[in-house]
Amino acid sequence: MPATPDAPRVKARIVLGFDFGLKRIGLAAGDTVTRTASPLTTVAHHADAPDWTAILAQVKALGPDLLVVGAPYNDDGSPGRIAGLADAFAAQLAARCRLEVARVDERYSSTAAHSLLREQRASGQRRRVVRKGDLDSAAAAVMLQSWLEQQRTTHA
Repeated sequence: MPATPDAPRVKARIVLGFDFGLKRIGLAAGDTVTRTASPLTTVAHHADAPDWTAILAQVKALGPDLLVVGAPYNDDGSPGRIAGLADAFAAQLAARCRLEVARVDERYSSTAAHSLLREQRASGQRRRVVRKGDLDSAAAAVMLQSWLEQQRTTHA
């Protein structure tokens, strides 16, 4: 059914998700119309700082409207051991990109991503061996998918 001139148009917001880690940062992309997230890549997190050149290149290439960074919590809901570093990363990301950064609980994203990748290998959907970087970007997609689903519930 074609849109009428008075019907509001839904603008897709491109969202870039980050699964922060001390060795690698997984990235995933999604949008607010399809509400689906897909793994993209990983970037290095060196001893002193994330690879900001690679991160900013991804942001520039995708042109997201919003960034989502996982908040690492323990099973009991308390902040995880790298929560402070993830908070600092989110703040730096917002300042460097001049974009809003939302946060989402990433408590079980790595476990879910590991199960998903194992299922894909077993079913033949995934031919190559799963590498650590694959897990990080898949965890970013799981985390971003969770955020997108929360938005559906919040705005329904």
